[in-house]
Amino acid sequence: MTFDPATLVYDDRGLIPAIAQQDGTGEVLMMAWMNAESVARTLETGRVTYWSRSRQSFWVKGESSGHVQELVDLRVDCDRDCLLVVVNQTGPACHTNRRSCFYTGVRDGEEVELMAPESAA
Repeated sequence: MTFDPATLVYDDRGLIPAIAQQDGTGEVLMMAWMNAESVARTLETGRVTYWSRSRQSFWVKGESSGHVQELVDLRVDCDRDCLLVVVNQTGPACHTNRRSCFYTGVRDGEEVELMAPESAA
């Protein structure tokens, strides 16, 4: 069966959540939004492309930072309303220069920073 991005379930803004996960380790790196066109571009180019809600434009991960996400696999959840983007991540995934956007934990009701920003090389 041929995959068609139009068969996904998008919200009222035409967006679908996409969770980026590191290939091989399963590390959850980030969550961002895609639309049908960014899904198609990702599949066509192998470079993960998201939709920036704040800029209202396409955002190729790593285009300005060099911290690219190379597509390994695109997976659709059972309800077709969320994507798992399995990637090879170069450098930090988070705009805060951390490996993952999920660097804050909650322990005994307190926020705890779980990882420091990566040092600039």
